[in-house]
Amino acid sequence: MERYAIALKINDGKMNDYRRTLGRLWPEITAFLDRNEIRNFSIWNAEDLIFIYGEHDTAFMLSPEEEAVIENLTSQMSDLFTWVSTPEQNMRLMYHNFGIVRSDKELIRHRMFMTKLKPGCEEEYKARHDALIEQRGDSVDPGPDSNFSIWSAGGYIFGYNEIDTTMETEETPEEHENTIAWETRQLEIMDWITNDVDWMTKEHHVSSIRLAWHP
Repeated sequence: MERYAIALKINDGKMNDYRRTLGRLWPEITAFLDRNEIRNFSIWNAEDLIFIYGEHDTAFMLSPEEEAVIENLTSQMSDLFTWVSTPEQNMRLMYHNFGIVRSDKELIRHRMFMTKLKPGCEEEYKARHDALIEQRGDSVDPGPDSNFSIWSAGGYIFGYNEIDTTMETEETPEEHENTIAWETRQLEIMDWITNDVDWMTKEHHVSSIRLAWHP
């Protein structure tokens, strides 16, 4: 499966316009997704940032006609945002734990998070997560996490995760201590935008909001 990730920053005072334009264009967007067999497509928001995620069975190239459709849709929003990721390119994949991807999403809790890396910390962030992949080796994580990927562009981090709610359990004391140790160093190399570790820092951040989803 190929995964695609895009990030935008909404221009000052344009969030309401973006939402309205998204609603107006949604039938055209979903028709494009269906024609090109792009699935599990979602659009997320926190503060002024937009993260867009989608999947396709295999790598593919859009036809010139479909490229024109994308250009037309983008042009109708171009005054509302600036690019965080590079247009027509995937963001840098910083981490993955795809595990067993569930096709049935009814019992899935979606988690999407955003952070801002501190200057010069991107490679440490990548190395820390590469070490997790090395520890896992060739084993496939049975869950509850699946389809977990973390992306980077423009100094930002965007994480996407699908969590099987039937497999979730409370952390053991040892696991909790490990989480605190991990997040303590993470807090030294990045600033959270979403509220994922507010339980630990006692600070207040916004939660990510899923603006749209198309299966």
